[in-house]
Order: sequence, then structure tokens, then C-alpha cells
Amino acid sequence: MDIFDRIKQNDGGPIGQYRKLSHGYFSFPKLEGPIGPHMTFRGKKMLNWSLNNYLGLANDPEVMKADADAAKEFGMAAPMGARMMSGQTKYHEHLERRLADFCHKPDCFLLNYGYQGMTSIIDSLLTRHDAVVYDSEAHACIIDGLRMHTGKRFVFPHNNMDACRKELERATKLVAQTGGGILVITEGVFGMKGDLGKLDEIVAMKKEFNFRLLVDDAHGFGTMGETGSGTPEHFGVEDGVDVHFGTFAKSMAGIGAFVASEKYIIDYLRYNMRSQLYAKSLPMPMVLGAEKRLDMLQQKPELKEKLWTIVRALQNGLTERGFDIGVTNSPVTPVYMKGGVEEATNLVYDLRENYGLFCSVVVYPVIPRGEIILRLIPTAVHTQEDVDYTLKCFEAIRGKLLAGEYQKPMPSVAD
Repeated sequence: MDIFDRIKQNDGGPIGQYRKLSHGYFSFPKLEGPIGPHMTFRGKKMLNWSLNNYLGLANDPEVMKADADAAKEFGMAAPMGARMMSGQTKYHEHLERRLADFCHKPDCFLLNYGYQGMTSIIDSLLTRHDAVVYDSEAHACIIDGLRMHTGKRFVFPHNNMDACRKELERATKLVAQTGGGILVITEGVFGMKGDLGKLDEIVAMKKEFNFRLLVDDAHGFGTMGETGSGTPEHFGVEDGVDVHFGTFAKSMAGIGAFVASEKYIIDYLRYNMRSQLYAKSLPMPMVLGAEKRLDMLQQKPELKEKLWTIVRALQNGLTERGFDIGVTNSPVTPVYMKGGVEEATNLVYDLRENYGLFCSVVVYPVIPRGEIILRLIPTAVHTQEDVDYTLKCFEAIRGKLLAGEYQKPMPSVAD
């Protein structure tokens, strides 16, 4: 069969099958205006809970000035080339030293993007003789990295430490035969449910098993821990986390990522991560902009405090009103409801068109049939008024959902 014929017959894949009804509205929506809690969608003002702008830095005047000044001085092209060849600068090195110090690690390596960075870290660290033990709800970037691993993979049910121990036992027996090692991979904050990886319990297993621990802390960096350095700090296990990965796309409201570890590990990654070796260096405005964002994160703890004030107000308000927000103990706030894809579609359409509220919706095939997740991301620039209005909206749509008002044909709203 011709490749293109197969794609045409597949009708877009598991998620893409909905594109004819949803493109430009439920998928690939265009939010316009200054980044923040209030933006414009299709000409209408929306209260926005869909951006991972945790500390509100995306539209901060100081941050925007730093970005603009860096772009004016260096443009978007500098430095040209991959870092190993011609793209190395003192600014890249300085930011790496600061990030390493902040995460209490000996060294750090800047990455162009979080997704490709994580896949490449996994690919670089492992050989076919090694075994991986990982959480079943690991992010797609981890799964894609594991797909490149030619050795054995052992998965344990989400945050099930008894199962993790059993998989470690199996992995230990295997590497005794192959001569390889074991890498455990989990997340600091799981981006869908908002619960934390059990880093303290995993680190404690090092007394029983010989393994290294890689933590994807994309949602934890900047939001968790006393200083905001992340979930390892929150649990007090920074020394037990061997490889600490973070991204600038969440709390830092920017582009790029980093990996922090022992110096010899970072040296190895610098010379073996193919996603970085053969990619253009992170442009200077992103580097200097990240420096400014790190300044704000470290020098203005009130930003994290304001974030958590809004988090508690929203999550407590939801639970007091009988909503199910699952097991979150991070800013990520999922609201679980029951209904099919049609009901979810009509519910979200109602929220946007009649209540002016924009949030992300998750349905089958990402989650099981009959379930709906409305995912809210509080930020430091939301207000108590935003929270109060959202609680009223959610009470209203829950009543309509239970009354069966959303059981009707889906609106065709695609561009």
C-alpha cells in the first residue's frame, strides 16, 4: 500500500479523527492578546485557565524588557551553529552554572526543548544491556525516549511502590545476566492528575537495589520546594535524585530546558545527546531571557506564594462544592466528570460561548470512555474574583450535565 493512501484511510488517527468537528476550536484554538488570565478567543473575552504560566512571568514587564533588550542586542540568530561547533557562549555557560547551583547539582546542560531533550537523555544514558523501570503514567516524551531503548523495560502502575519494588527485583535479576545497570524514571509532578511522584519512597529503595533515578520535573520546577527549585527539594531528596530534568516552558514561561547531575554525567551528555549535538544553539534572547526569569524566581518568592494562594482557593472551593479533583497536590487542577465525547464537547462549548471561560478538556482516547477531565492551571496572576466566578460557572455546568442538557449532537465549529 502507498504510505499516503494508508494515512488517508486512517482518517487522522485516534485524536485527529475529531479534526473535522474541532479544529480551531477544541483543538488548535487561537488565543489572542497579552498572555494572562484574560485573553480573547474568536473575538470574545475569556477567563483563561489553560496556560502553564505558573508564576505569571510570560507578560511581566521586566521579563518582556529583558527579552526585547536581548533581541535588540543579539537578534534571533546568535549564536550560529551547534554549541559543540560554533554556538558556545559565556552566557550559556553562566546560565548553566546558576541552574546547577539552584538545583544543588555539580553541573548542568542547557537544552533547546524539553520534549526532545528528555527523549535524548534517555537515549544517551542507556545501552541494550540496561533495564528501565518507569511509571505507567510517564509523559509522552519519556515514552518516546523509551521506544528508542533496545534493552528491557519494566513498567509499574502509577505511583504503586509495591509494584515498583517487584519490577526492580525483576530488573535486578536481568542485569545480573546482561552486565547492565538500572534506570528508574518518574515525574516530580504528573501533568494530568497533578499528583507527585513518590520520590522519597523511590530514593529509599536505593538501600535495597542498585539503580539511578531520573526525574522529569517540568511542572515542579518553580512551583515546588521551599525555594522553588523543584520536587526533589520538596521531598528533601535532592542527593537521591541522580538526574534532575526541568523545562522553561512552565514556570519560566520561555523556551528551553536543562538537565542537572554529576559533572561527569553532564560532560557525557554534552558529547552524546544527539538532539543537541546536531541542533543549533539556543538563541541568545532565550538564554538571557531565562536568566531574568531565574532572577525573578529566586528573588521574588512572593510569586510562588501568590500562586499557591490561588491554588488553595480554587481547589478548596471546588472540593467544598462536591467536585472531584482527584489526588492533586500541586497547582495542576483536574476536575473529573462523567459523560461521553458529545457531552464533553457541548459542555466546553457552553463554557466558552455563554460563560466566557476557557479551560482544557481531556476525553477518550486520552482517558477511558465515559470520563471527562476539565484541566485548570492556576497562576500567580489570577485573582480571587477569577476563582469565585469559575466556581459559579462550574456549578452551573454540572447542573446542566446531570440534567442531560448536553446530550445532543456536537456543534460543528471547525475553521
